[in-house]
Amino acid sequence: MRIAVWQGPSPASDLETGLSQATAALAAAGRVNASVLVLPEIWLPGYNQPDIPSRGLAADAPELARLAAAARDAGCALAIGYAERDGEALYNSALCIGPDGTILANYRKIQLYGPREQALYTPGTGYVTFDLAGHTFALLICYDIEFAPHINALAAQGVSVILCPTANMHPFTHVPRVTVPAMAANHGIAIAYANYCGSEGDLTYTGGSQITGPHGETLALAGEHPALLIADLPPRDPARLSTQSADFRTM
Repeated sequence: MRIAVWQGPSPASDLETGLSQATAALAAAGRVNASVLVLPEIWLPGYNQPDIPSRGLAADAPELARLAAAARDAGCALAIGYAERDGEALYNSALCIGPDGTILANYRKIQLYGPREQALYTPGTGYVTFDLAGHTFALLICYDIEFAPHINALAAQGVSVILCPTANMHPFTHVPRVTVPAMAANHGIAIAYANYCGSEGDLTYTGGSQITGPHGETLALAGEHPALLIADLPPRDPARLSTQSADFRTM
C-alpha cells in the first residue's frame, strides 16, 4: 500500500489557500496511485490562528464537501485536520474521506496539548478505526501519538496503520526523530505523520513529517521545507515485530 504525506506552511486562516494546496497534493498523490494522503493538524484554518472559534467547520461544511469531491477525482483517500464546530462545542478533529468521496472516519483529539488547546477545544472521548485498501486504520492527532497506551489499545483492535496530522513545534524535535519511530516499532504499527513547516505566529514548526514502517524503519522523511512524501508500506514481518505487549509483566 502506498501512503502520501503533505508538509507545508500554515494556510493562516486563508481557507482558499488551504483547500487549493490540499486539492493539488491530492491530485499528485492520486497520480502516483497512493491509497491515502495525510495533511497536518487543524489545516483548516491553520493551527495557531487567533480566530479559530469563529472559523470552525461543521462536518457537513461545503469546504469539506469540496475536499470529498477532490478525493473522488483523485481516487485517493484524504486525512486532514480541521477545527470542527458541533453546536456550542469546538473539537480538534481529523477527517478521513475515502477515495470515492465518502466519509470513512471523523476523530476528535483526546490528548489536548497545553493551556491554549485546553481552552479552545473539547476533548474527544474515543478511538475511531476504519478499513481502507485491505488494512485497518486509525486516526490520532499530534500529542495523542506520544502516549503508548493509545497506540497499544489501537494495536489490540487490529490497527496496522495510524494516520497522524500534527503541529509539532520547536523545541520538541525529539518527537519526530525518536518518539514516532519508537511507537511504530514497539507496537508493530506503521505511522504517517504530517507536520507543518515554517512559522505561524509565535510558533516555529519542526517539520520532520514522515512515513514510518511497522518495524520502526523510516520510509520517507521531510526536512524543514514543504514536501510531498510518498512511500510503499512493507508487509509486516512476524520475525521483526515487537512482542512487548505479550511479554509485559505486571509488577
